[in-house]
Amino acid sequence: MNNRSSLLMIYTGGTIGMKQDATDQTLKPFDFGQILNEVPEIRKFAFKIDTYTFDPLIDSSDVEPGLWQELAELIRDKYEEYDGFIILHGTDTMAYSASALSFMMDGLTKPVIFTGSQLPIGVPRTDGKENLISAVEIASAKDSEGHALVPEVCIFFNSLLMRGNRCTKTDAEAFRAFRSPNCEPLAEAGISIRYNSNIIRKPLDWYQSLSISTKLDTRVSILKVHPGITPQLVRTVMCDPETRAVIMETYGSGNAPTKQWFLDIIRESCESGKAVVNVTQCQAGTVNMNLYATGKSLKNAGVLNGYDCTTESCLAKLFYLMGKSSDNEWVKGMMERNLKGEISR
Repeated sequence: MNNRSSLLMIYTGGTIGMKQDATDQTLKPFDFGQILNEVPEIRKFAFKIDTYTFDPLIDSSDVEPGLWQELAELIRDKYEEYDGFIILHGTDTMAYSASALSFMMDGLTKPVIFTGSQLPIGVPRTDGKENLISAVEIASAKDSEGHALVPEVCIFFNSLLMRGNRCTKTDAEAFRAFRSPNCEPLAEAGISIRYNSNIIRKPLDWYQSLSISTKLDTRVSILKVHPGITPQLVRTVMCDPETRAVIMETYGSGNAPTKQWFLDIIRESCESGKAVVNVTQCQAGTVNMNLYATGKSLKNAGVLNGYDCTTESCLAKLFYLMGKSSDNEWVKGMMERNLKGEISR
């Protein structure tokens, strides 16, 4: 059995793919077909590394669900040819994209690892090479039976492999740009790579076929609760007839104002059939609407518990579930279930 892997590296855009032009010293995208010349160290981990570059390249800030659909279709179409996939992506929306793909792909038995960098790969102090080399090593890693060590959608950044739907970008400047505060790393890269096998999700059937769900319904709004919030703003977000769901970013363990006007609008939104999901503004911790009276008021009004789901993951989960069904009662029931390791339940 050949235990060496073949990998497909997909460049969507982002800082990692920039290189300084020798003539005018400006940063320009380089040809990822030449990646083995730029980072020759990655040759040792796989017998074949092919590249695919999106044309045009997509700035992270311009990412739309259409990119997720293209990525899912590309991986599905190339699935039998490769043992793992590396997606090079801008950092600003990487957590959204990784979350979305985690829900859109069922029957995954191979690694899909997002990575990028804070500095271009073509500058001396770049973090891009280390991120890329480690991502390739992890994507190519197999056990003694030839199965992938990490058959999940992940983000690798600054020595940590994190579940894609548990990440959020927390720093615009530091090399440690991402955190996964409510889920331990799946792997940690030091002198060697240490895999946390007890939390890595493994398929029940290693020989199942990959299937994808590309129909997404994006009619979701986000309400960030804040001091001084007005009835007009709350009503505009919560009761917009064009939306099917609302994510409420609340204080602490799921708390929000107790003013009667606020609760009346929330109840009106829930009674209209919208899926209203409570997630915390805090980076770490979980929503518990049974802890305080303010949380209980939201629960009694019909608000769903988002537990320790990130906003990025909650948004992607709603897009995915609403794309599968027009029945919001079904969507509500599924939102409180742990589907792809996105919540600690």
